[in-house]
Amino acid sequence: MSDPHDDLDSAEGARPEEEEREEEQELDQPRIRLIARAIEAEDGAAVDALLEPLHEADIADLLEQLGDVQRRRLLQLWSGSIDGEILSELDESIREEVLDDLPDAEVATAVRELETDDIVDLIENLEDSSRTGVILGALDEADRYAVEQALAFPEYSAGRLMQREVVTAPSHWTVGQAIDHLRASRDVLPEQFYHVILVDPRFRPVGYVTLGKLLSSDRDTELSEIEEDSFRTFEATEPEGDVAYAFSQYHLISAPVVDENDRLLGIVTIDDAVRILDEEAEEDILRLAGVDAEESIANRTRDVVRRRFPWLAVNLVTAVLASLVIAQFEEVLQQIVALAVLMPIVASMGGNAGTQSLTVAVRALATRDLTGANVWRVIRREVTAGLVNGLIFAVIMALVGLAWFGSPVLGAVIAVAMVINLVVAGLAGVGIPVVLEKLGVDPALASGAFVTTVTDVVGFFAFLGLAAAWML
Repeated sequence: MSDPHDDLDSAEGARPEEEEREEEQELDQPRIRLIARAIEAEDGAAVDALLEPLHEADIADLLEQLGDVQRRRLLQLWSGSIDGEILSELDESIREEVLDDLPDAEVATAVRELETDDIVDLIENLEDSSRTGVILGALDEADRYAVEQALAFPEYSAGRLMQREVVTAPSHWTVGQAIDHLRASRDVLPEQFYHVILVDPRFRPVGYVTLGKLLSSDRDTELSEIEEDSFRTFEATEPEGDVAYAFSQYHLISAPVVDENDRLLGIVTIDDAVRILDEEAEEDILRLAGVDAEESIANRTRDVVRRRFPWLAVNLVTAVLASLVIAQFEEVLQQIVALAVLMPIVASMGGNAGTQSLTVAVRALATRDLTGANVWRVIRREVTAGLVNGLIFAVIMALVGLAWFGSPVLGAVIAVAMVINLVVAGLAGVGIPVVLEKLGVDPALASGAFVTTVTDVVGFFAFLGLAAAWML
């Protein structure tokens, strides 16, 4: 028989393991709930324990998900500090608010950890000039000059996007000389870099060498013998969208930025290019829905109202236009009530078809796949697709009209109106964004309202006009 004391000891020994398992189960719950609970309890130790294993990007996401009051209390309870990486990862909508809650000394320490391109990104979105002064004052003279020079370039240009920390070597050097130079300069090298930029005596970039080629080549090999074929430069005033597109198109990892005399100013790296591509894709998605590109879930209610109101007002105007078309057929609607039941179907189908074509066209314009060389082919494809889908749904709706209301003529009316509206939707979905781009208007921003208006007006006019001609 087992000793009761042994059983008791075993039970007592199991308790810590059970408690540990319970703790592990609790930590498996969404971390945001645990942190909110710790904030409410003003438990700084719990906040530290929950934040300690997180990556800087995850901490930034966490701060974005908290409300204003919770975020402020978290920063007060947390014994750690906001470092430069967290600041650079924060959404612009709350970054300035977080900076306002931090002591000047902590802000200064954080920005010293950042590359110059990240500091430029930090400053250019600040409205508080005093915070800009704190950031610039924290930098050494060389970095401050580099940041101020970058801010002098146009907004959304390669000059704003580049970082000034660049590794260079004369093009006539050998691999051994370059490696010795890198080892001797390790204290001033960028934290991350991918290429050694080869420059001529006038400091103009003439090529670059990857670190992999540098390390795998013999010491007496000249750098010019192992330079990459993918080398290209960008002017500082070139739009950042064009730079990001080139990175995607030509599979670049980094590329030098030059001034009007082709002298090396800095370098754009792939992480910045990917960020720009991501931001542009996100902007297109938001603008297609009539939402400001700067909006995020962290925005205050008044900011959301201010940004959405203009486009809701535009939609109201377009809805009134569609209503004016309906008003022209008031007598028809009074005599044939069934038209009011079926009318939204035609407009809805046209609107959805137009949005499908519009989304494909706007994205193709953004990626430069839709050009003047192939625009008519794409328009023909969308119109043909609209015609085929229209004919299929026309048969379906003709049968519905006949079965529901017992009227073959009504079925024919909705069938023909469906074909007309889906064809027009395909044409408008591609044609409108192309025309807007030619006029210098962002197609993602304005196309949605125009396409919806066209499909609503054409759908209502075709349906009610045919009904007035065939059924009265």
